[in-house]
Amino acid sequence: MQSLTQLRKLGLFDARVPRYTSYPTAPQFKAGEWSGSVATWLEAIPAGGTVSLYVHVPFCRRLCWFCACRTQGTQTAEPVAAYVQTLKQELALLKPHLAEGVTIEHLHWGGGTPTLLEPQMITDLAGAIYDVAPLAEGAQFSVEIDPTEVDGPRLDALAASGFNRASIGVQDFDPMIQEVIGRPQSYEVTRDTVEMLRARGIRSLNVDLLYGLPHQTHARITDSVNKVISLGPDRIALFGYAHVPWMSKRQQLIPTEALPTPEQRLDLYNTARDLFVGAGFEEIGIDHFAKPEDGLAVAHRNGTMHRNFQGYTEDKSNVLIPVGASSIGRFPQGYAQNEPSTSKYTERVRAGELPTAKGHAFTGDDLLRGRIIEKLLCDFRVDFNAVAAEHGVAPEMAIATAKGLDEVLPGTTVLDGGVLTILEDARPLARIIARWFDAYEMSAAGHSQAV
Repeated sequence: MQSLTQLRKLGLFDARVPRYTSYPTAPQFKAGEWSGSVATWLEAIPAGGTVSLYVHVPFCRRLCWFCACRTQGTQTAEPVAAYVQTLKQELALLKPHLAEGVTIEHLHWGGGTPTLLEPQMITDLAGAIYDVAPLAEGAQFSVEIDPTEVDGPRLDALAASGFNRASIGVQDFDPMIQEVIGRPQSYEVTRDTVEMLRARGIRSLNVDLLYGLPHQTHARITDSVNKVISLGPDRIALFGYAHVPWMSKRQQLIPTEALPTPEQRLDLYNTARDLFVGAGFEEIGIDHFAKPEDGLAVAHRNGTMHRNFQGYTEDKSNVLIPVGASSIGRFPQGYAQNEPSTSKYTERVRAGELPTAKGHAFTGDDLLRGRIIEKLLCDFRVDFNAVAAEHGVAPEMAIATAKGLDEVLPGTTVLDGGVLTILEDARPLARIIARWFDAYEMSAAGHSQAV
């Protein structure tokens, strides 16, 4: 395996290497008239089928500097209330395109800060969703929780609406790091939120952490991880901070000189990883950990785990319907993204249009390559023979996508009997290895990916 220094010289630690929560990735989506296509894709969902649904709430009381998500600040409830009304209108536009008996397997409210919604807004929005499609038996309804922006009445409204899984953003508990990234949030406030969630019967709790933050050290991340473990979460998302100030102006407030080197980033990750594994969590893919009894760990062991815009998931549905400004969905036929601008999104919905702004219809070997990338990031291995059979192509076509990989990244993978395995020491490079199978990325980089 090449040394970290050699890989750094090749530019392979660049934050622009995709996370591959989709394939093709969002930058490949094209603007155009996609609303008609989305309507057709919705109508193709069979009666009695299941879907997942993602609702994006792009508002925050505070704008964290580290965040590159599409959000906007508000200090009052009025813009949020108006936005909820627009969400309800969009849901009403979706309903006529769905067949009878469609149910929701996974419902996720993300942001932004969904817990900015007041109790009545929560109740109204959930009711509008269930008017389109009810939750399936055993469905998962997850919500991103900001501990500094939630209280008992809002949690009561969520629980009454079927909410059963919480995702809490922590990032890091060190006060100095919190100040530098613009996210003050004490351990005590977070602990109190966890206690409120457990008191309302929330059985599944995820915590988000970041490594690679400015001023982060071995001692500081050790302290943060130990505090997270003390909260008793069921799963952890341990994301590498991507410093992309050319994409997110807020990140220009973060001092570049305080960021760890690539070698230090890897050490920070390994420190956190060892602590979580030592506490009984199973390592899941490139950036998740879960208790053995958690649904994600079970899906990982069974080989049924998937990867989508929320990261790793046990979601079995092949349809993810997007709701809200900038929300991205996936259908068997392709991807669709709503208008990113809240004002443009609102304008189109109020005009009675499905607010799709960009999309990508699957062509060529998109589905084949997407599945290869997904398996590599979920399992660190891909059986080309099985993937070929799944997509109705010759095994040789699937195997040919790996041609040249060993020359570019020698010693990182082994191909044996049509099965490509990422070596354990090379797992931190999984996204970089996956990039080799990305025909769009590699063509842009000047590498032929014809098969």
